[in-house]
Amino acid sequence: MPFGAHETMEVHEVLAEKMNMISHFNLYAMQTKNPELKSMIMRHQQEEIQSYDALVKYTHDYTQFTPIPPNTSVSNIKPDQIQYGLDNPSMLAPETNAALNDYEVATAMLLCHKNAAANGVKAALEIADPNLRQMLTNSAMNCVNQAYEVFLFMNQQGLYQVPTIKDHTAKTYLHSYQPSSEGLKAQYTMQGNQNLGKDNPMKPYMQQTTPQVPANYMNAATPAQSYPPSGQMGGGHSQNLGTMGSMPTGSSMGQQQSMNASGQPMKTFGQSGNMNTPPAYQTNMHTYQGNQKFNH
Repeated sequence: MPFGAHETMEVHEVLAEKMNMISHFNLYAMQTKNPELKSMIMRHQQEEIQSYDALVKYTHDYTQFTPIPPNTSVSNIKPDQIQYGLDNPSMLAPETNAALNDYEVATAMLLCHKNAAANGVKAALEIADPNLRQMLTNSAMNCVNQAYEVFLFMNQQGLYQVPTIKDHTAKTYLHSYQPSSEGLKAQYTMQGNQNLGKDNPMKPYMQQTTPQVPANYMNAATPAQSYPPSGQMGGGHSQNLGTMGSMPTGSSMGQQQSMNASGQPMKTFGQSGNMNTPPAYQTNMHTYQGNQKFNH
C-alpha cells in the first residue's frame, strides 16, 4: 500500500523532529538539577520513543499499530491553580554557556512540544491513510498536553509568569461577543436524526425510542480524542512499555473503559490521564499555588 507524496514528506518531517527531540531530551535530563524536571523529561522522552517506533513500524509494513497513550498529569488542573501577574521577572539575554540551567531546559522542552503539536496537526491534514492520520493526530494531542505540563511546572517555579491586563478591560473586550440569537439557533436546529454524522457520540442514543444515556457517558472521550474499536483501526492498545531507569510508576487517572475486539476492558487514549507519573509529581501538580507572590 504506497503512501501519497504529501503524506510521505510530512511523515518524514515528523520522524526527523521526533529523532531530534529524543536526542535533545537526553541532554536535558543530564544537565538539569531539578529532580522534578528530570523525571518529567524522562517520561516525555519515553513517550516520544514509543511514538517514533510506532510510526516507523507502520510505515514499514502497514500492519496493526498501537496508539500511544499519554503519560501526562494535566486533566485535574483547575483555573485557580495558575499563577497570574508579574513579580519582578528576571532579565533575559542570549547565553553561550556549554551547560543549560533549569529555565533554559524547561523553555527548550516547551518549544519542542509546541512545535511538535503544531507540526503534527499540519501533517495530519495532509494524510490520506486513515490509520496514519489517527496516529499523527494522537501524537499531536499528546504533545499539546506535554507542553501544558511543562508550562505548569514553569509557572509554579516562577519561570513562566503570565502578564495580565485590567479586569475591566478584559471583560469589556470579551463581553462584546454575545450569544447566538434564538432565531439563528432555531433556523439551524437539527430535527431527530437529521444530519448526524457517524462520528457523532449522541447518534446511538438519539436513534433509540427512549434515549438512555449511561451515567458515565459524560466521562467518555470525544471522537476527536479517542480511537475507534481495534477492529476498525488495526489493533487495540497496549500497556505502557515500562519506566526508564528507576522512575516510579503512578496510576492511571482515567477510569472510563471500553471493550476491545476480544472482549477485554481497554482504556481510552484521548483522556489526559497519567500513565506513568511519579507520585511525588502528581502531588505537586495539585499544589500549584506555590510560594511565589504575584501581582494580579
